[in-house]
Amino acid sequence: MTAANSPRLSVAALLATKPGHRPRLIYRTHRGRRHGGRNDGRRKGFTEADYAALLDAAHQQLGGSIVLVWDNLNTHVSAAMAETIEARPWLTVYRLPPYAHELNPVEPVWSHLKRSLANLTKHDLAELTALVKTRLKRMQYRPGLLAGFLASTGLDLGPFCNNHP
Repeated sequence: MTAANSPRLSVAALLATKPGHRPRLIYRTHRGRRHGGRNDGRRKGFTEADYAALLDAAHQQLGGSIVLVWDNLNTHVSAAMAETIEARPWLTVYRLPPYAHELNPVEPVWSHLKRSLANLTKHDLAELTALVKTRLKRMQYRPGLLAGFLASTGLDLGPFCNNHP
């Protein structure tokens, strides 16, 4: 989320499901550098290290193995991320087919978040960050909404959940 020539706010999230438990939304925000100007080769959004930190936090919060269904974002498929995944024996990754956003349960999260922010004026990055975090926190306390996001994919997540206690 960004405006022209302004700092960037990136958000990464995952939806977790486990039989007998309510769905969980775990997210992180990242306030990036300004758009424009000189390209110094650094990513504007989340790096492999940022995603690794999110996955490590999810592992701690969820207290068990994780089966991750992930899209093909360049950071998700990089060599550095492959090493990160390999170093975590509690993590199993399945990739979604290219251009299959309808199978990604986090996509409805972003749609819902953007709709909730559509008519609000954000004066600066700090205010936008606070609004985004407030809206995501509200979603965390709505398990029915999160379950709907998971169900909207049509994926059968049961086999994954049963193989990893």
